Parts: sequence; structure tokens; C-alpha cells
Amino acid sequence: MSQTIKIGDREVGPGKPCFVVAEIGINHNGDIDTARRLIDVAVAAGADAVKFQKRTIPVVYSEEERIKPREVPSHLVVSAIQRGVLSEDARARLTTSNFIDTRNEDQKWALELTKKEYEAIDEYCKEKKILWFASPWDEESVDFLEEFNPPCYKVASASLTDDGLLRYIRSKGRPIILSTGMSTMGQIEHAVEGIGAENCVILHCTSTYPSEAHELNLSVIHTLQKRFPYIPIGYSGHEVGISSSLAAAVLGACMVERHITLDRAMWGSDQAASLEPHGLAQLVKYIRHFEIAKGDGIKRVYESEIPILKKLRRK
Repeated sequence: MSQTIKIGDREVGPGKPCFVVAEIGINHNGDIDTARRLIDVAVAAGADAVKFQKRTIPVVYSEEERIKPREVPSHLVVSAIQRGVLSEDARARLTTSNFIDTRNEDQKWALELTKKEYEAIDEYCKEKKILWFASPWDEESVDFLEEFNPPCYKVASASLTDDGLLRYIRSKGRPIILSTGMSTMGQIEHAVEGIGAENCVILHCTSTYPSEAHELNLSVIHTLQKRFPYIPIGYSGHEVGISSSLAAAVLGACMVERHITLDRAMWGSDQAASLEPHGLAQLVKYIRHFEIAKGDGIKRVYESEIPILKKLRRK
């Protein structure tokens, strides 16, 4: 059994360059232009792929959850009505304030991109020569994404215990990236048993936004490497800053995923745990620098050291 898998044209696994995923998720706030700008950020930084999230709202969320009150920015509701993902009924709840009191499902729908918008994303990513994929939260979303021939699927931490969804994703025959936030080792083992160890990557993850340093427990990367020796192990981080994500790569994470944003002060639940453009660029730069500096482990005297050797050594 190989320790490496292929995502697009890239090999992922031990000894290969770290595969960097810039997660856009829902940080586009339902705006296709923002999504394009975030893709540009990922391309400029040298990331290998961008990732989105896809949900079928009535399937993923119960009626009780959907009708809960939720404060939503007015411009988000107006945009969602114009894009056709919310009905005109929502306009009646608009006020002159920046936020309106509405239902949780209005906010969830407003953050979903339409088929036409995903077609635009697919075309834009091809133009920019960067891979894109998504985390489907339900089987209908898997079918939706299948039409775009994705290079892989990501299983969100929230879906790790959804055996039916994992089996359905596996049935599509594509590589699976399994995120493990909020999960015990037993639950991870059960998920891997369900989908099989072939063509799979496991990401160590802590599902707090943002995560505190004492919650990151990066040593779990080694724990997972020992427990699943034939599966590439990576890291999905929600912390502030880049040092811990760089450390994950140093510890052997073959994939590093971070949320990205145009501005951490933007409205949205994931923005504060995201990297701004400069942060993502620095992270990719430092990971690539480490990969060069790591070397091959063979002790040698470099040609550039010879003049110094002759100058400083007497014997």
C-alpha cells in the first residue's frame, strides 16, 4: 500500500512537497467577486488548491435549527434576494439598520453559491491554473459537485461520524481528505474503516475558531502517523497566525489547510480564524523555505565552506 496519493497532478505524502490548501469556505459571504478575489490571493501566495463548502440547507439543518432567530447583515439578505437564493419574502424583514433579525436558514441560504456561480468559479480556477474542491455536507451536495469533476473531496470534521455520507463520497472513487476535529481516535478509526485507507489523507484538526495554542496538540500528527502508517497525515488549522501551521509542516504534515480572508474584521463566523493575504503568502513561503533547508540528512562539507575552512582551521 502506497503512502502517497494523487490530487490532480500532485503527489501528496511523505517526502513530497507539502500540499497547501487555501480554504475559502463561506468567507466569500455569498459574493462571487469576493470568491474570485480570494482565489487570486491563493494563486498569488502559491497555494496548491482552494476549497469551498457545499450544503443542502433543508437536509443538513433541522427545521428547529432553521427557524432559530439570527441577526444577519442587511446587505447579505439583499444580495441573496437578487441572486435568487432567498425569496422576496425576506425583503419584508429589511430595516434601515445594518443588521436585521431574521431566521437562521436565511443566513445559511445567503452563504450558498448557485450552480451558475460555481460554474464561474470552475472556469476562473481553470484560467488561474489552481485546483478547487469542496466539503459536501450531504449526498445531494456530492451529486452537485460531481458535475464539476473535482480532484478530491474533503470530509468536514462535523461529518466524520456520518457513515452514510462517507460511504456515498467513497462510492465516487475520488481521493478523500478526512478532517478530524471534535473526534476521538476511536471515531477516526471507525471512519477510516468505513472508507478504507486507500486514496485517503487524514488531517489533524481542532474545531475551535480561533483555536488557542494549548488546544492545537500538534504532537497528534505523530500519533496519527504511527496509527495509520500508510495514510498521509496533514493538518487543518484554525489558530491565529502562521507559526503553528509551519510547525505542523516541520512535524511532517504532508498537507496544510488554512482558511483565508480578505480582512479578518469582515462579518462571518470563520473570518477571525483565517489568514489574510500577507499571512497566507508568508506561510507558503516559509513552508517552501523549510522544505529546501531540511535537506537530505547526509552530513557533508559544502564547496562554499572550503574557503572558510582554510582560513579558520589549522589542522
